[in-house]
Amino acid sequence: MWSCTTNSCQAAIGLSPRLKIKRKTQFTSSPVPYLEREKEKQKTRLLQRDQRGWERESSMMIRRNLWLVKILVFLFALNSLSFYFYFSSNSKPFTSHQSHYQNPQSVTVNRLPLTENHRFQNHPRYSKPWPILPSYLPWSQTPDVPFRSCEAYFGNGFTRRVDLLRPEKTHAGWFRCWFSETLRSSVCEGGSVRMAPERIRMSAGGESLEEVIGRKEEEELPVFEDGAFEIDGGAGSDGETSRLATQDFLNEYVPEGEVSRHTMRQLIGSVRVVPADKFECHEAPLEETWNALFSSLRYAKNFTGPVCFRHAILSPLGYETAMFKGLTEEINCNGASAQDLWQNPDDHRTARLSEFGEMVRAAFGLPVHKHRAEKPVSGHNVLFVRREDYLAHPRHGGKVESRLSNEEEVFNFLKSWASNHKDCKINLVNGLFAHMSMKEQVRAIQDASVIIGAHGAGLTHIVSAMPKTVILEIISSQYRRPHFALIAHWKGLEYHAINLDGSYANPPTVVDKLRMIMRSLRC
Repeated sequence: MWSCTTNSCQAAIGLSPRLKIKRKTQFTSSPVPYLEREKEKQKTRLLQRDQRGWERESSMMIRRNLWLVKILVFLFALNSLSFYFYFSSNSKPFTSHQSHYQNPQSVTVNRLPLTENHRFQNHPRYSKPWPILPSYLPWSQTPDVPFRSCEAYFGNGFTRRVDLLRPEKTHAGWFRCWFSETLRSSVCEGGSVRMAPERIRMSAGGESLEEVIGRKEEEELPVFEDGAFEIDGGAGSDGETSRLATQDFLNEYVPEGEVSRHTMRQLIGSVRVVPADKFECHEAPLEETWNALFSSLRYAKNFTGPVCFRHAILSPLGYETAMFKGLTEEINCNGASAQDLWQNPDDHRTARLSEFGEMVRAAFGLPVHKHRAEKPVSGHNVLFVRREDYLAHPRHGGKVESRLSNEEEVFNFLKSWASNHKDCKINLVNGLFAHMSMKEQVRAIQDASVIIGAHGAGLTHIVSAMPKTVILEIISSQYRRPHFALIAHWKGLEYHAINLDGSYANPPTVVDKLRMIMRSLRC
């Protein structure tokens, strides 16, 4: 057999001495170590390939995470900017237009804040800061609120603007109204407004009940004479005093409706536009309203001289609100959560009453983000709202009224049943609201799983009740009105009623109704 042993021969056929030695080794060595080395090499190659794949995946994951971080930072910045613009645009108090016509007879301290150079930031109590409420939804700013929708009844249905006095005309005072087609009423506001208490006649107030027994309602309402309120006409008055609102305007935007004496209509009808040199004030501006919800409360009759308002707001009468409209017309609105309405808008559902209840709780420093657990560790609070006998109203002829004649008996019967209830712990709360501060009353409502009470003003607090609170109203035959059933319905609360023949309630009947309610609460 032909063989090649020289280097030149090996080079001729493409072999190197190193390869020859290796091939000799392959044939002359034992096959077992060779296989083991090949396995090791293959394992090393697989590990190297896996490591390269892991490195590629890690690199892709790092890039993806960096993108996610960038997106989150961008969203956070966008959200922060949104909050900044929202609060900066909604926190600026209203300022009237600059007056170019200074009255030398006016008191300086009263006149200067009406100009642009003296904004309301010098008056920290002008506006009360509020937390972001869980049930807050933006108010409509368009005139497209559907007629008789929930938003028209409980939100900003006052969307039709009517200007009676424009600031660009007077460069001083102004006045406008916002009309609601649904409520057939207006919210009006004005700047540089002066009140003259000497032209307002009203009852003295503070009399003992015995002194006012039999007094008619008309005698309690204020009477506004011409010029009871005045507006600084500035340059647009031409030196003459004029009436602000015509009779046609009042008929269209502040109609009397079913109200026998419409005091707000009379007030607006009394407003006069006066020249700048006749617009005088001699007392500090009235800026305070209610202590809890706003700042404080002062009555017009307590002022002895004219009072100037930088910004006055005239609200509709209570008879023109949804509460009274609900007595004569059907309001198709169900309570819902704001979160649900965000995702599923519905003209026949509302969160406005819950929003107002949270506003009340926030006003008294109570938590607004609190949510009741399905099974409270400390037991279910059953609040029994007590109603003491009292002389309710002078027009009732001095008769002491009782909505629940055996209230003490019912309460003691409930207390005995609750103390012996074995399925779960029930804390019966004695709601003597007449002897509790307003904050204590609101806290008791907030902490209650069930609220029981006779028909009366104390049950108005259910507007501040937590979601899933159950209402049980005991209604005498004399006071069978749907006020609290409507509030519960509009808040989305479960409501039950016990209608009495007279004013006596059978205690076992009340307990049976409460037992059924507690079972629904898994108690």
